[in-house]
Amino acid sequence: MIRFVLALLIAAGAQAATVSSTLTLTGTTTISASGYVNSGQITLTNVGSGTFASTIPLSALETGSATVTAPFTITLSGGTLVGTYTEPSGILLGGSGNAAATISGGTGSFAGYTGSFPTLAGSSTQAGISFNFTFSGAGTVSTSGGSTTAPPSIASVTDGASYTANVAEGSFFTVWGSNLGPTAGVYPPSPWPTLYNGIKVTFTPVAGGAPTDAYLQYIGAGQINGVLPSAVPAGNYNVTVTNGTLSNAVQTQVVATKVGLFTQDQSGTGLADVQNYISPSENDWDRLTTGVYGGSQSSPAKPGQTLIAWGTGVGPYAAGDLAVGIYHDFSTTQTIRAIVGGVSIPVAYAGRAGWAAEDQINFTLPANVPTGCAVSLQISVNGVLSAPTSISIAPAGATACVQPGYTTAQLTLLDQGGTINAGGFSLSQTTMSEPPYGTFLTAGAAGSFTQITGFQLGAAASVTYSVITSGSCEVIHVTSQGTSSSVSHLTNLDAGAVTLNGPSGTGLNSQKLTETGNSYSYTLSAPGQTSNGSLLAGQYILTGAGGNDVGSFNTSITIGPPLTLNSPLPTNVTESAGLTLNWTGGNASDVVEIIGDSGTFTGTGANQVTSITEFICSTTAGQRTFTVPASILTQLPVITQAQVTAGTATGLLEVASGPPAVSFNATLKKDGSTIPSTFSSSVGTAGLCTYQ
Repeated sequence: MIRFVLALLIAAGAQAATVSSTLTLTGTTTISASGYVNSGQITLTNVGSGTFASTIPLSALETGSATVTAPFTITLSGGTLVGTYTEPSGILLGGSGNAAATISGGTGSFAGYTGSFPTLAGSSTQAGISFNFTFSGAGTVSTSGGSTTAPPSIASVTDGASYTANVAEGSFFTVWGSNLGPTAGVYPPSPWPTLYNGIKVTFTPVAGGAPTDAYLQYIGAGQINGVLPSAVPAGNYNVTVTNGTLSNAVQTQVVATKVGLFTQDQSGTGLADVQNYISPSENDWDRLTTGVYGGSQSSPAKPGQTLIAWGTGVGPYAAGDLAVGIYHDFSTTQTIRAIVGGVSIPVAYAGRAGWAAEDQINFTLPANVPTGCAVSLQISVNGVLSAPTSISIAPAGATACVQPGYTTAQLTLLDQGGTINAGGFSLSQTTMSEPPYGTFLTAGAAGSFTQITGFQLGAAASVTYSVITSGSCEVIHVTSQGTSSSVSHLTNLDAGAVTLNGPSGTGLNSQKLTETGNSYSYTLSAPGQTSNGSLLAGQYILTGAGGNDVGSFNTSITIGPPLTLNSPLPTNVTESAGLTLNWTGGNASDVVEIIGDSGTFTGTGANQVTSITEFICSTTAGQRTFTVPASILTQLPVITQAQVTAGTATGLLEVASGPPAVSFNATLKKDGSTIPSTFSSSVGTAGLCTYQ
């Protein structure tokens, strides 16, 4: 019935570190669908007076316990006090007995306050359909922490799964920042409230209109997770957090659909939260090998198998914003596909599956699906792609996936929580045409040695070079916000001084690469650089002296003559017509990549949201021609030259080639193990391009 709350309004900062106080609380309890709703007036002698609010969920009484425990909030001028209390269950319905209350913290002028009221005599009497209650008792309040906590501050707002910009109606979202809530994170009781212990997250339309408070699922000092109500219209919003005081406002875009796939290490990238259907009684979690990991049966997926992916943001459904046991299949009215390794697969179900804001996506892998330990997975809803994740797919009949350079024993180690090291260095050169400013050359070297986990095995692709089957294409969609910095899920290793030697004419004579955070780079040529060089045909030697983590190493790669396109790259591509490119030159075995991207920018400054879709198609130089199919190009957003000129859109087309990567081994000093590594090279031409 009502939970008394403790301590209240204390005259900011003028009191002794600990004061004796008598708590007196009077109020009314009303029974509703959400539980026993308590409100009233509270006075703490030597502290202050204010209003008190608390709700005891009905579920708290279903256990048959003799007592109930619930949180409370006391609102004062200048801040709030929060805590929990315990009382006999009988008080809720006209009984009497002793309760106890603990103040765990506060906001504003009461930040850091704590207190204890071990014996509060209480009783209630029925008044029609409600109950009147009183509590009174002595205790102490510590005021030494008052006014020491900074106001809440928001750094960024993202979806609650892939942690990228933009939030979908009816989906999970995450607010990142500092002083957002208590240091020890809390989970508000279900059904999730919009206000908990004085804390709320508000979405206010930038164009004007009524604000909306979101449902709160988790509250911590650096992170708040919530559900955006389905009824919030698409558009731009200022997001704020109230925690005693009001935070800064950060702009985010609300969209109708934006799937975010949950991932197994909760990082937003890497191995997705996917289950492999084995039988009506068994759904294995998708992992690299077969076994029991983290207490759950796990295995890699197989061609022909049905998979269950978990995410959020498929679409708005107001009936499922808070309720459990709600099912709604969006695939009956929308075009929803699973994109696995570039293969588009229809889904059998996509939508709510019993839980608020959480979506289940069921699809069956075709027999010809690519296999591997980090096969890309994205979900497309009406052409809108989720951020890339990965899944593990083993060949039919196998108990482990296959990843070049990794043994089954190593993959098992990753599944058990171990780490594996990898290294990758590359040479790159691009001739960029950018009318009306001219043509610019950029060239240089970059690389690092990294430590990866099994959940992030797909990230190894960023530091190693793999030849994609001739003629294959991949589409990647990336969204970022100006206030969000990219987060690396790899650990870079110290390799000491790294130097590069090149053919005569390059100026690369034991050239030391610049080291930043154990990542290495050197700029050979760049616009505005007074002294420029270029990559020439010949041998390049990479040498490492060894550092704290990585031992010494030496490797080399030989670059041949570059490709020559038969016609200049087009500045406009009609997506429905496909794109055919022809060339001469290069070694027949050189890898050729055709890369294009198209995207838009909304907002300005720190609130700018960038949404880019990119395709990558690969073949070999000996083919002399390649056609990017219309089915790939039409996944890129259509943009105009006027948008590009105005700075609200961007488009690019590039063709690059190079020899197959060279493999070499370095040594991890910690245990003497081998670090499989690669050295690659790419020379290409690129230009601005619009897609229509």
